[in-house]
Amino acid sequence: MDRSRLARWAGGLYLAYVLANVFASLVGDIGLSDAQALRATITGHEAMFRVGLVAALCSGLLFVLTAWALYLLLRPVDESLALLFFVLNAVGVAVQCASYLPLVAALEQGDGSMDLRGLTSPQLDALAGLSVSTYLDGFVTAQLFFSAWLFPLGWLVLRSRFLPRFLGWLLLLDGVAVLVWFLQVFLAPSHPAISYPSWAVGFIAEVGLAMWLVIRGVRPEEPDLGAW
Repeated sequence: MDRSRLARWAGGLYLAYVLANVFASLVGDIGLSDAQALRATITGHEAMFRVGLVAALCSGLLFVLTAWALYLLLRPVDESLALLFFVLNAVGVAVQCASYLPLVAALEQGDGSMDLRGLTSPQLDALAGLSVSTYLDGFVTAQLFFSAWLFPLGWLVLRSRFLPRFLGWLLLLDGVAVLVWFLQVFLAPSHPAISYPSWAVGFIAEVGLAMWLVIRGVRPEEPDLGAW
């Protein structure tokens, strides 16, 4: 596969990942929704939650495939850094997918085949709340790795010479923004407004990269690895 076609594949996979995440959030309240909305979906709209969960898991697969395509695209620039961002991405996806398991536990509390007669209704509610809270903490933990993968990715885009430099700067800024979100949740949980700009920066940087790769592709000339 030539470099231009590979770039468009990477962009298409990136867009598919973003759309799967948006779908999971809209249908199953998985992602940026709050704990109350997620619990209400699990208990009152089980079918929608299951569809959203499948979409969220598929988004993880799409993100790893995106990282693999970007690794192949940027490997000629610096193979070690390309491998680093691929590994960081894969670890982040693994952590995020593992964070969904408590949601499955909360869902199975409504399964008639589960013998939970020894638990009172308040105890079941507390367990469901604990499952959702554990998921949210795990989801945010994955952002530490998603922040880290953006730094080598942004640096390689800056050095590539076949992608515009402003995309590299946006990705580096996105790495800082995601790190701010991670720190805000664990160090300042009562101030969620701190992380609101992070979501906007992330959308602009990552969707911008995906759209550029799909629409514009890459410059045809080979990168000048010795220049900076």
